[in-house]
Amino acid sequence: MAEILIVEDDFDIRELLQNYLEDAGHSVTLAEDGVEALSLFREKTFDLLLLDIMLPKIDGYAVLELVRRQSAVPVLMVAALDSEENQLRGYDLSADDYITKPFSMKILVKKIDAVLRRSARTAEPQDCIRFKNLRLDLEAYRAFVDETELILTQKEFDLLRELIQNKGKVLTRDQLLDRVWDHAYFGEDRVVDTHIKNLRKKLPAQYIETIRGVGYRIEKED
Repeated sequence: MAEILIVEDDFDIRELLQNYLEDAGHSVTLAEDGVEALSLFREKTFDLLLLDIMLPKIDGYAVLELVRRQSAVPVLMVAALDSEENQLRGYDLSADDYITKPFSMKILVKKIDAVLRRSARTAEPQDCIRFKNLRLDLEAYRAFVDETELILTQKEFDLLRELIQNKGKVLTRDQLLDRVWDHAYFGEDRVVDTHIKNLRKKLPAQYIETIRGVGYRIEKED
């Protein structure tokens, strides 16, 4: 199952696409214009964007260009424009594939499956983990918000790694001390609080939740 963002301004087509792709086993989020699409893209992680070109507010080409500045997520362009020039423009902006209206739903699903397979073959290695717009390079010990690097201390990086790798679980101060300080620290467990406080100041949003009297947690993505 893939998380797919459908960006389409026509209500009937949007509903048809949603129903067909959900029947095919995918999870679908809908956007009816370019601004809404970009907002949803920043909030949630998707496996594929099904992106119409002729959109209100911001057209599909502009959406694709902005998405490509921060992500290599697969994008399948959907359009009534079938000229060579329009298709080439989409590919020049790094669209993964292109389908023109009217199209067969069966062919669309096959194209989506093919794009997802190609994406899986070039997926990031396991030494890189993500949470929303955060990316941690575990080998290089570097953290990024979109493509902007965060300047973290080693302990801040290790704390963030532990919380992301245990999304949805509450980690106690003792657990974090054991995993991050590796039994080498013999002081107050409030050292965890201090590092969490400093880490929060560097993150773009309040991803880390305090569970009073217990510890800390990063919630699973919706």
